[in-house]
Amino acid sequence: MGSSVFKGDQAAPQRSLFNALGLTEEEMNRPLVGIVSSYNEIVPGHMNIDKIVAAVKTGVSMAGGTPIVFPAIAVCDGIAMGHIGMKYSLVTRDLIADSTEAMAIAHQFDALVMVPNCDKNVPGLLMAAARVNIPTIFVSGGPMLAGRVNGQKTSLSSMFEAVGAYAAGKISKEEFQEYEAKTCPTCGSCSGMYTANSMNCLTEALGMGLGGNGTIPGVYSERLKLAKHAGMKVMELLEKDIKPRDIMNEKAFQNALTVDMALGCSTNSMLHLPAIAREAGVKLDLNMANAISAKTPNLCHLAPAGHTYIEELNEAGGVYAVMNELNKLNLLHTDCITCTGKTVGENIAPCVNKNPEIIRSVDHPYSKTGGIAVLKGNLAPDTAVVKQSAVVPEMMVHEGPARVFDCEEDAIAAIKGGKIVEGDVVVIRYEGPKGGPGMREMLNPTSAIAGMGLGSSVALITDGRFSGASRGASIGHVSPEAAVGGPIALVEEGDLIKINIPEHSLNVDISDEEMEERRKKWQPREPKVKTGYLARYAAMVSSASEGAVLNRF
Repeated sequence: MGSSVFKGDQAAPQRSLFNALGLTEEEMNRPLVGIVSSYNEIVPGHMNIDKIVAAVKTGVSMAGGTPIVFPAIAVCDGIAMGHIGMKYSLVTRDLIADSTEAMAIAHQFDALVMVPNCDKNVPGLLMAAARVNIPTIFVSGGPMLAGRVNGQKTSLSSMFEAVGAYAAGKISKEEFQEYEAKTCPTCGSCSGMYTANSMNCLTEALGMGLGGNGTIPGVYSERLKLAKHAGMKVMELLEKDIKPRDIMNEKAFQNALTVDMALGCSTNSMLHLPAIAREAGVKLDLNMANAISAKTPNLCHLAPAGHTYIEELNEAGGVYAVMNELNKLNLLHTDCITCTGKTVGENIAPCVNKNPEIIRSVDHPYSKTGGIAVLKGNLAPDTAVVKQSAVVPEMMVHEGPARVFDCEEDAIAAIKGGKIVEGDVVVIRYEGPKGGPGMREMLNPTSAIAGMGLGSSVALITDGRFSGASRGASIGHVSPEAAVGGPIALVEEGDLIKINIPEHSLNVDISDEEMEERRKKWQPREPKVKTGYLARYAAMVSSASEGAVLNRF
């Protein structure tokens, strides 16, 4: 694209403005490569991205391109958690995609290097890459190292659960303060298989990031080398004219879902992969997830599902080693082209599993089925999603009385007030894409349940969503949501909720006739937000079962 702003007499006004930027004639005779920098000083996963960007620029220049940096926003879900700020997390995904599309096309870049890291920033830039469809590569800021408290490795979920444990008198104030001081010891995306690291790993699986993109810690110098190689590699993609839609085809998304199941990724991937696929012109039906899960073994139990961390996955061989393990069962499309210029099969062939305790072999998986399950039933006629790899065995099938709350805050007050008891099913509604608006994450209530020792006896169901740091029988994305009259809006206190994860079912034990009578009495609620971006988002957003994407018209 750059030729239209550099070449010919008609581009003299544009060249004069590039002169104002200090570009030389030599630089204007090279391809123009946009470096999309997600650097900021508020998100721990992004505070090192200026270093990554500098390394990318070096790589682009070494390979004969002219690197030009422009920004993308990012929200820290951990900082936004538990208050109105969380309404602004998911919604930024579309802001990021829209603004990046605008910058890339307005300035006619020839190629792009995306430098994201945290939760909505990665899928937002993947959506933009698919839209703009010029040669593009991703290199993230990298994961955080695990913390250490009392000789044990910790992650952000440990900190949130410590809040519940302290409230329940299970740990001392001194222990609580030690968690606060030591849980997040470095820059980087939080150290477990939460949403940010899930999406960075899936960027490798999709073929849009180099090997190691999802796992090399942000503080390692190896991450800077990766960034330089990404800068060089984008010039090769430009030369070969390999574009995002060449890479992100239907087979690539099937690969991503398969790797998702093996890794035990965040349930948020079930929102983001369909949204990215739509931008790439691929229809990704969530019902496909159970079919893929049924034949894909779960090979990793990273935090919060277990007590291992991304740094250990990296040492064990990373995402490519997981993919090579899966390939023993012929579960991947190995002929897909990737950002390396090679196929998936060529990329993963030399990568071996260096630690079968971190990456289980396909002959000895944690389970024979994948990490995520999509549920349906009279409570979720479209879909609901659960990270089954993080559910204790005794909660895979559960029946209990509904304890109904119309917002997250009321549920947290009840949990911390000791009003939730063993066997209960906490129902939090009017927190969906429209009803929230913004579909808040429910890490605070799930962490409070776990921290108070109820994680193996209490389930939580919501039309909102969960942080990748949530664990337990946490069922989210219930669709249709309460705000549009979905069945979750009709549940009453004490109704018997029946959960059967192995059978993929989620039901409330009332008759169809009773459900219909309640439906007749239901009245839509006034929107919680009537002004600003959130109001516009609520008016335009689709169901979580469709990826909570903005409707085009």
